[in-house]
Amino acid sequence: MRVSLEMLGELSIFHDGKPVTLPASKRTRALLAYLARTARPHRRERLCEVFFETPNDPRGALRWSLSKIRPLINDASTERLVADRERVTINAPDIEIDINTLSEKLKSPDFSSSLLTEMAGQLQKPFLDGIDLPDQELFQQWLSAERQEVNRLRGKVLARLASHSDIALHERLIWARQWQALEPFSPHAATQLLTLLELLDHTLELNALSHEMARRFRNAGIAWPPDMRTQGSRISAGVKERATERELLARQEVRFCTANDGVRIAYASVGEGPPIIKAANWLTHIEHDWEAPIWSPLFRNLAADHRFVRYDERGNGLSDWNVANISFDAFVTDLEAVVAATGLDKFALLGISQGAAVSIEYAVRHPERVTHLILFGSYAAGWRIGATDAVAREREAVMTLTETGWGKDNPAYRQIFSSTFMPSATADELIWFNEFQRLTTSPENAVRFLSVFADIDVRDRLAQVAVPTLVIHSLEDQRIPVEAARDLAASIPNAEFVELESDGHLLLGREPASRVFVETVRNFISGKPGNAQPG
Repeated sequence: MRVSLEMLGELSIFHDGKPVTLPASKRTRALLAYLARTARPHRRERLCEVFFETPNDPRGALRWSLSKIRPLINDASTERLVADRERVTINAPDIEIDINTLSEKLKSPDFSSSLLTEMAGQLQKPFLDGIDLPDQELFQQWLSAERQEVNRLRGKVLARLASHSDIALHERLIWARQWQALEPFSPHAATQLLTLLELLDHTLELNALSHEMARRFRNAGIAWPPDMRTQGSRISAGVKERATERELLARQEVRFCTANDGVRIAYASVGEGPPIIKAANWLTHIEHDWEAPIWSPLFRNLAADHRFVRYDERGNGLSDWNVANISFDAFVTDLEAVVAATGLDKFALLGISQGAAVSIEYAVRHPERVTHLILFGSYAAGWRIGATDAVAREREAVMTLTETGWGKDNPAYRQIFSSTFMPSATADELIWFNEFQRLTTSPENAVRFLSVFADIDVRDRLAQVAVPTLVIHSLEDQRIPVEAARDLAASIPNAEFVELESDGHLLLGREPASRVFVETVRNFISGKPGNAQPG
């Protein structure tokens, strides 16, 4: 059975080209569209928050909606809706969705004017018309972002129509007016409109609009030099754009592999080029990371010229949360399972925080596979190793508080972690990170992680590291003192060490140290000289 969905206009579903009646429930239809459009796994708890934020059995409401969706997209030979105890996804590359088809078509540089005109008409329809859920803020945020994306695509089509050489000037002017109305603060749209007015000798309108647009851009603080008008006839929509977080999320391939004890580990790959595998560390989520002020800028830059593979630790993110074993040995075998699933023979290995110790252990076990070892915010021994009684009492007290404070609406407790991970973060960044902690794991698992991290000890493995190693650390790191990283680098044969001017255990993408980090990693992997010093 061939399944297709139309999301431009009212939501419609077709089996082999024939329309199918949708459920009466607006939430169920919204859930179907969300799962099909995102095409990636979602935790059941998150879906309850997005669609069924009600005290009356949200998990039961989710199960009911899924039971109505299942016969709409599954058939005897194909299970497109995949749901287990923890996650739900519509895994259906064979489902044809109108907006996805248009997005793919727009990647081509050349189109006939008739096809572009048809696409402009399709994109003029409201996305998921009539499926707003005003009482579900998270869904509305997603819906708003999707509608903005549709407008962005329509703008690209209008831009091509406004500059298409096969279209008469007076018709191009019509398209340019629509483009400028859709994107009133686009210098390119304004330039193309004024250029066409000039070519068609619409002098009065040209003069009036020139003054109006100059004032508009000046008030908005947008540069719009006069000489852009001479370039207007050559402007097209074929300019390569920098990938946004949303686009990277759509591009990444999310898959699952199974660890040796049956735990399912979620991993993702994005980008092309020499591979980098990032070992998991606590507080990651391969879906929400792209929205993060910490991870997203680093990941986006690394994915620009590398195949970048990362995964969520067991008990964390999209990986299984309900697991019997959370231990250092399990972390290492999970990394081994992910490497096997990717099929990569050789790769650079990036370890952050406790992921650095996991990376060290892996590199000792499999030196033939690791081309470069990069460690950031790293330590060789957890706090229980040689801790004083005072330190031990303080850390144990924090673990006790974690069990009761984690995941609560009041973020005061989680602020203890936020302020030490990122002391220079803004209020908005801390609010984001506090919410991110809740999304990544449960209170019970948070305590288990803290306990395992306290017992990490790979000091006896450091001298056995036989691969090129780079250790990077923030000078004012509040969680792991820079001295710990210096000692670690000094114990690894021929390791290089780089200090960053930062106080973050996790780097904020906006700070200069973040750019230094990416440049240093790139230079190290490529063999270019950098700022590294012998450990």
